[in-house]
Amino acid sequence: MLAIQTIADGLVLGGLYALSAVGFSLIFGVMGVVNLSHGALVMIGAYLAWFVWHSLGVDPLLAIPVVMGVLAVFGYVYQRVLIQLAVDRSSHVASMLVTFGVALMLRNTLVLVFSPDLRSITPSYSGHPLVLGSIVLDPVRLAALAASLVLLGALAMILQRSKMGRVIRATAQQELAARLCGVNAHHIYGLTFAVSAAFAGAAGAILGIVLPFSPPDEGLWTLNAFVVVVLGGVGSPAGALVGGLVLGVMSTGTSQLIGAAFPNAMMFAVLVLMLLVRPSGLLGNAFAGSR
Repeated sequence: MLAIQTIADGLVLGGLYALSAVGFSLIFGVMGVVNLSHGALVMIGAYLAWFVWHSLGVDPLLAIPVVMGVLAVFGYVYQRVLIQLAVDRSSHVASMLVTFGVALMLRNTLVLVFSPDLRSITPSYSGHPLVLGSIVLDPVRLAALAASLVLLGALAMILQRSKMGRVIRATAQQELAARLCGVNAHHIYGLTFAVSAAFAGAAGAILGIVLPFSPPDEGLWTLNAFVVVVLGGVGSPAGALVGGLVLGVMSTGTSQLIGAAFPNAMMFAVLVLMLLVRPSGLLGNAFAGSR
């Protein structure tokens, strides 16, 4: 049935939206910074995965640890050198402007290095759809959904069970109390940004096998991340997952029922509605309890 196929496609797309937005959500929840360069980090991850696949023939899913490592180092340095300096000397608004400028520089750098042409990654297992009754499932999209869910689950475990996760949550809820307990808040913010950038890179690597991409797409993925955060709530992988799945199903449903030109319009309509009705998102702010 067409409705079931549309929902299945939407869930697959929603998993990618969730993974691409979880880092944005984490930064906003922990640091209060709106990272407008988040989509550019997703694109860097996509191009790194494409380069590894094109040069070495390594499957992008296998290249995810390398991509995450590179982006984590970049994210830590980026936060400590630029964003923290902007926050300390001015305000969070200044940090948002800094990330906007960095996004433009990263986009132009990708254009210079890789050209503005569309790129795509075709793994060896693509082109062999799985047919379950009336539903056609693409193995590439299934692998992308599975990888997204595994990574989201891993991040949830890190935030809930690990020592670093507990320190991140404590710093987000009460920075002064965390400092009084000996926590280096600036270092924790750098680690948080590193985690965010790493998961943005992983999302880019998975994006590359699902959709074609080019440097100008970074703005779209930043916007998608913002909508997912508004829908699901700030700071938690569960919120990103809920928001991503809702956005994915809504996008494919709108394309199927109304037309391919209308998903963005519907996305903005839902965004405005959520901001008016429930600005904290469906699951609320994960770090708001002690604020």
